[in-house]
Amino acid sequence: MDVAGLPEVKLDKVIERFDMLQAQMASGSVGEAFVKLSKEYAELEPVVAAIRDWRSKRAELADLAAMKDDASADAEMRALAEEEWKAAQEALPEAERQVKLLLLPKDAADEKSAILEVRAGTGGDEAALFASELFAMYRAYAALHGWSFEVMSLAETELGGLREGVAAINGRGVFARLKFESGVHRVQRVPATEASGRIHTSAATVAVLPEAEDVDIHINESDLRIDVYRSSGAGGQHVNTTDSAVRITHMPTGIVVAQQTERSQHKNKAQAMKLLRAKLFEVERDRLDGERAASRKGQVGSGDRSERIRTYNFPQGRVTDHRINLTLYKIEEVMAGQALDEIIAALISEDQAERLASLND
Repeated sequence: MDVAGLPEVKLDKVIERFDMLQAQMASGSVGEAFVKLSKEYAELEPVVAAIRDWRSKRAELADLAAMKDDASADAEMRALAEEEWKAAQEALPEAERQVKLLLLPKDAADEKSAILEVRAGTGGDEAALFASELFAMYRAYAALHGWSFEVMSLAETELGGLREGVAAINGRGVFARLKFESGVHRVQRVPATEASGRIHTSAATVAVLPEAEDVDIHINESDLRIDVYRSSGAGGQHVNTTDSAVRITHMPTGIVVAQQTERSQHKNKAQAMKLLRAKLFEVERDRLDGERAASRKGQVGSGDRSERIRTYNFPQGRVTDHRINLTLYKIEEVMAGQALDEIIAALISEDQAERLASLND
């Protein structure tokens, strides 16, 4: 029987599976089998703890209800039981919500590392400068979380801006925290080159892709056209004088990736293949997820890169996320990566609320 919207049979099966894993691990499993078992065990542990906590609170509530309604009991004891019953009744919905959250279908890519792409949009030099600041913001955010930030390619302007920047951010759960950053980021401020002091609006686009492994996506070598050419930096500076830069075209999809950061052609090819795998993995995810994406278009998790998601207004010192109508007057802290978690946490909470609501549709 289902209670309070939670499927009792499903909860029982989760606990049974957890107990079975515990027994198998205790029996002396070794090697790859043990790693697989322990990974599933670690994923189920918080779910089982939440289920047991909810059931314990539910049982306590029933016991307290019986005590407060027991006419033969001492009046003082009944009054005490009623106070505790009220407190237990208030605590139960949150315990139930935690179970529901943990039972929500998980995005298989959430635990993965990610590829970050930042590109200057409309606004010329000012847009490129803003793109550079966004790239630095994500670098600082990665450092605060203990993630590595590996620059894969940079196309800089002579004024110190960024036409395009690509980085691999490695760590556990990177994609889960950064996936809602994809979209158009708009900046409003007076450019340093503006003599009249007028506020300009510029934009940069951000894309966050889950990093794909060979097991996630298979690429046929015959589908690739690989070109090599001489690397060159901003302002015509040569990175080196050999044909070390690599451009790979995936002919079935038309996706093109290029790398020239490394001096070694072999390393540039490896980086380009890493980026290509991520892009093809995202195409496949979009294809498989088409129905859900269509139903959630315009919501927090849509991932539409043409959607204006956030405005950074420097004169007013505010950052506004348009998807959840959240405004923080902490623009310096956000740009330093320190307050970005406040926005990301709110986006994750909103996404969870939407998904919980959809369970009841």
